[in-house]
Amino acid sequence: MKRVPLPLQLLFAATLALLAGCQAGASDAKSGDTSFAPDDPSLAVATFAGGCFWCVEQAYEERVPGVVEAVSGYSGGSEKNPTYEQVSSGQTGHTESVQVYYDPDVITYEGLLQALWRTMDPTDPNGQFVDRGQQYRPAIFYHNAEQKRIAEASKQALAESGRYDDPVIIDIVPFEAFYEAEKYHQDYYRKNPVRYKIYTYNSGRYQFIEDVWGDDQEVDYSQYRPEQTSSDENGNSNAAMEANSNGFDASSFEKPSDKVLKERLTPMQYEVTQLDGTEPAFQNEYYDEKRAGLYVDIVSGEPLFSSSDKYKSNTGWPSFVRPIEPGVVVEKEDRSWFGVRTEIRSKVADSHLGHVFTDGPPPTGLRYCMNSAALRFIPKEDMAAEGYGQYLDQVGPTMDVETK
Repeated sequence: MKRVPLPLQLLFAATLALLAGCQAGASDAKSGDTSFAPDDPSLAVATFAGGCFWCVEQAYEERVPGVVEAVSGYSGGSEKNPTYEQVSSGQTGHTESVQVYYDPDVITYEGLLQALWRTMDPTDPNGQFVDRGQQYRPAIFYHNAEQKRIAEASKQALAESGRYDDPVIIDIVPFEAFYEAEKYHQDYYRKNPVRYKIYTYNSGRYQFIEDVWGDDQEVDYSQYRPEQTSSDENGNSNAAMEANSNGFDASSFEKPSDKVLKERLTPMQYEVTQLDGTEPAFQNEYYDEKRAGLYVDIVSGEPLFSSSDKYKSNTGWPSFVRPIEPGVVVEKEDRSWFGVRTEIRSKVADSHLGHVFTDGPPPTGLRYCMNSAALRFIPKEDMAAEGYGQYLDQVGPTMDVETK
């Protein structure tokens, strides 16, 4: 996909539209009654920025099942309770954002991300389409460690999809505060449909989305229901890289369909775990990882290896002397090459992980040679928050061993 610059006449029309579009009603005073959020504690919350908040709000409220309300507002800056005039000046550090209130029994956080990707341009950090400046910069504001991890994995998959010519560089930053925008901005697309359509048509947003996504523009949200991905009360699902706050529960895990796995895994992760592939040596994420933490299955989140059992094998792949517990991996005979090897697969998700060899150091003499693409590393300091606190005593510094 090659990005085509907007014609001069389109830019001119867009500039005129802005006078009746994004800045409409800017003279209105900010109302004191600005609580537009639904009063329902069972709803989960996500916060996104994708340029003009009218468009992002409309995308979530009209297209995504399970979204109860999307509220326009401001995030990412230092000014408390800013007005639209202050934010639009570009001096507050805030960007136009939308707080999404959704039913975690209907849609997962990954489903919300799929909607975001089809609403904005994640390769442009300086604004969105005709709206320029940091007050229109895109961002994902994560509310917890799980949202961060899911967003980073989804961003990586998007970057590796080859869909864009430019790098995918949208910021993923911790949520700090959200200030609701003035009343006239809420549900603007409903209250001012003609003006809204003029603005959106001339902004170049939808032409860009059509050019980038084509036939993939429509999302099958049935693939992102919690039934497909064992979710917790906050909408954080376990299957397909969305481990919930209770860690891994084998009894409730249901492996996602092949279609979902292709969408959620990077091409390398899919090739390794589902097609028994092997990633390049020395060109993978964890071969030289030295931090203390837990390694879990990228598909299911099931615990597999501890940093305490990791050593430097100089093979170019992460190597361990044993799994974190007996029985968490399965051994299978592998005759795919010129000889017989012992393949290692995860017990529950049946992901291909790598192979085990008998040239390892004491105390086992084994080398579990794993693919980074099949694993997700959870730093020790994040394990409790992600539901893996019961393994903290089994996690420590890597082994002071190096083999050649």
